[in-house]
Amino acid sequence: MTDRVWISEEQETVADLLRGRLESDPDSEYLDVCGVKSSAAEVASTAHRIANALAELGVRQGDRVATLVENSSEAMLAWWGIVIGGAVAVPINTAYKGDYLRHQLADSGSTVLIVEQSLLDRAERVAADSGVRHLVVIGEPADIAGVDTHTWQDLLGADDREPSVTIRPADLATFIYTGGTTGPSKGCMLSHHYHGALSRQIGICWKRTAEDVVWTPLPLFHFNALVTAVLGSLVYGGRSAIYSRFSVSNFWPEMNRVGATVTSTLGTMAYLLAHDVDRPEMPQSGAPEANTSLRLIGAAPLPVEVDSILKERFGVDTFSGAYGVTEASLISWQPPGTENKPNAAGVINDEYFDVRIFDDDDFELPRGTDGEIVIRPKRPHTMFEGYWGRPEATVATSANWWYHTGDIGRIDDEDYLFFVDRKADYLRRRGENISSFDVERILMSHGALADVAVHAVPSQLTEDDLKVTATIAEGKAITEEELFRWCIDELPYFALPRYIEFRAELPRSPVGRVLKRELRDEGVTAATWDVEQSGISYERR
Repeated sequence: MTDRVWISEEQETVADLLRGRLESDPDSEYLDVCGVKSSAAEVASTAHRIANALAELGVRQGDRVATLVENSSEAMLAWWGIVIGGAVAVPINTAYKGDYLRHQLADSGSTVLIVEQSLLDRAERVAADSGVRHLVVIGEPADIAGVDTHTWQDLLGADDREPSVTIRPADLATFIYTGGTTGPSKGCMLSHHYHGALSRQIGICWKRTAEDVVWTPLPLFHFNALVTAVLGSLVYGGRSAIYSRFSVSNFWPEMNRVGATVTSTLGTMAYLLAHDVDRPEMPQSGAPEANTSLRLIGAAPLPVEVDSILKERFGVDTFSGAYGVTEASLISWQPPGTENKPNAAGVINDEYFDVRIFDDDDFELPRGTDGEIVIRPKRPHTMFEGYWGRPEATVATSANWWYHTGDIGRIDDEDYLFFVDRKADYLRRRGENISSFDVERILMSHGALADVAVHAVPSQLTEDDLKVTATIAEGKAITEEELFRWCIDELPYFALPRYIEFRAELPRSPVGRVLKRELRDEGVTAATWDVEQSGISYERR
């Protein structure tokens, strides 16, 4: 381990990164977003127009601007336009609706919302009463009571001069909302420098160069796509391609179309690819079309069995040895030249962080012992700047000036980190963190339930499936199917329960707390209803 306690390094804003590309390579392809290709010069010109148009709407440096846009050129350009003008981007999950959407708009204090036409009805329901004053529609103009409406073309009609704002590396660029555990989701405040620092860390692991083409289907409302694709090509050169959403049948055609050398995906996606889940006719000998460009598939978590299939069938290297949280990445990593141990999450990233394992009283535990993963940074602005509007939550996670991840892990004698379990009460499904608190709150609003517990059960797709275990209120009647159909209109698709079970009572501790660990251990029982066996169809977005 390095013995350096604090490392001073040059700090940059995301605007600095774009200027560097403009000076060295302004006109070659920089990004391909769903087939729309752009150079750095084209991105800069459009971003300047958007920034200046937002300023005309009253957006000032440090103000928040939210987006509700699926992967598209517009989603990427909106992010650039917001941050290059000194405002803070709040990209919202496009599955959000109702209270989920209202909360993030109101909590962030976003005064402008940029929304695509297909999601306009969701915005219309909550915009006015969440503090939004201006709604920018990507598509046909709209007339919505309580807010001023504009079109995307209105923004593009502004001046393309670079905004005259002074942005520091410590200034905030993006809020990424995390799944809440004991309350609503919280906005992680991420500085300009944090964006570039994380891009560099990931690039080190990938041995990324200017010859690489990075492809990802991950959504631009998550941080991964922003730092690996949008910013990685500025830090390392080369180009990136962002796809609309993952599909096994389109994977190899996409690799060939863009000439991808590296992919950034999720463990779930790698499992589907390895097992040809949506294309059973794929030959078992390898890719359906010849592909010689792809050298590395990045995905986490990646079980040993899936890792072996990818390497052997497709002749590629894999990157799965990493662990991080939005508040601080990468806490562990798999640098070039190292082999990841089975079930490990790489070695601790002691170049950027001091990583320890503590017990509940913040005593450090010996190697090989399970405890909470805690960290401190070794470089400036390589962690989040706190939770927006929640100083008490920021302090609570920083006991004794260590950031407490809420995750249980252990470190072995060779500095490998092993993720064991989540200490906090949340789940991860299909790459999304889910707040059980939020889902339980929504379910209790139905009126037919007396008590409810939302918890995880293991999924064959390497993450979690969501189960609702509930009791029915006295004098009420409801079936599992009726509850699920109600959930379709109230919950994001990824938070929809796969399993529902009604019981006479929930297991509780002596102080009255629901014993979710007991429910997780029981998993799927004979009395559990499974939507996958019900024949119900619903929109998965």
